[in-house]
Amino acid sequence: MEVILLERVAKLGQMGDTVKVRDGYARNFLLARGKALRATESNKKHFDSQRAQIEARNLEAKTEASAVAEKLEGQIFIIIRQAGESGQLYGSVSTRDIAEAATAGGFSINRNQIVLTHPIKTLGLHNVPVHLHAEVDVKIVINVARSEEEAERQARGESVFAREETSMDDLGLEVGAALAEAGDVEM
Repeated sequence: MEVILLERVAKLGQMGDTVKVRDGYARNFLLARGKALRATESNKKHFDSQRAQIEARNLEAKTEASAVAEKLEGQIFIIIRQAGESGQLYGSVSTRDIAEAATAGGFSINRNQIVLTHPIKTLGLHNVPVHLHAEVDVKIVINVARSEEEAERQARGESVFAREETSMDDLGLEVGAALAEAGDVEM
């Protein structure tokens, strides 16, 4: 099926391009979300007459998205979750959780604007891309932690998994020192 793109679509084309796509992709995605029109003669004439208005709306949306992108770029949002000793979450952090955290932080982001290739299932700092407009993408940082204090430690760069390891030599010296204090062994 041939369609006329009403906005830039990644890996497909720019606004105004007439492209041939599979019928299902056109019906279920492009036409359903208002990203394209069927490439009929009447739609081509209508698009040509409305092109200036569509480009103006697109430019306005892009400027708004760019303004939000400047404020949003590099922002850190904290999400508190329960996790095991190894840092594995008992659930996962989804796009809905990230959108709620961003909204609580004062930004209006829909969950469909957040691009997660796979759900977040571990503690730590995670870079997450946000698709604000067809031509505007930013990255935010999601700090997944068990508590606010742990989130602050992770933000400073400390490892929350670091355990104090004691070698056998250190343990032997500690035991020897304890026995020497008791008066049983001389060192």
